[in-house]
Amino acid sequence: MQAIIQAGGKGSRLRPYTLVLPKPMMPVGNQPVIEMLLKWLRRNGIEEAYITLGYLGHLIRALCGDGQQWGMSIGYSEEPEPLGTVGALDLLRDKLDDTFLVLNGDLITDLDLRAFHAFHKEKGGMLSVATTEKRIHVDLGVIESEKSQIVGFREKPTVPFQVSMGIYLMEAAILDHIPKGIPYGFDDLTLGLLDKGIPIYTYRHEGSWMDIGRQEDFIEAQKLVEDDGLTVLGV
Repeated sequence: MQAIIQAGGKGSRLRPYTLVLPKPMMPVGNQPVIEMLLKWLRRNGIEEAYITLGYLGHLIRALCGDGQQWGMSIGYSEEPEPLGTVGALDLLRDKLDDTFLVLNGDLITDLDLRAFHAFHKEKGGMLSVATTEKRIHVDLGVIESEKSQIVGFREKPTVPFQVSMGIYLMEAAILDHIPKGIPYGFDDLTLGLLDKGIPIYTYRHEGSWMDIGRQEDFIEAQKLVEDDGLTVLGV
């Protein structure tokens, strides 16, 4: 199975650090995030990957090379302009003819890709999304009302949400639903498929996941490295 790593973003949430380094090269301990990601892919049986490049992409290419250091084959795709979460797949149409994995280049997780793939095949859909739970603290009193009358009140609640991990399994047929040459996000793809009545499946992950593009996750990852906590992820 091929993996498509999206690494073209500017990482604006991590400025000023990303003024000199692309987000996937932000270090966690002594390793760039994208190196951790590639090692995780290799442990899960992935040997072929393509990295979509944009902002400071030459630095990512210099770091990863052809992938031989990890027993992988790595190719690259250059975005002439930012094409969004899935718009960049248009540049790889001639490379994708079977089930493939798409993932953000700035995450750390212990997701079992083999189990995710088995789930995807069992469902038989065109798109499966890996999800996890995030609990968001609302630092306000939350009012529930009906017809201008209060029916409930929660003071500063913590609300659970099912969120995308930025990891997707797709069938090659999904490329027919992605327009060519224009920015197109995962939200556009999701809404487009739902409008057509095409089912999308979610795979719930109960383990670890961090989005290094978020400052709080980036800081937490550094703390875990200091405490040797990332050994659970094999990194």
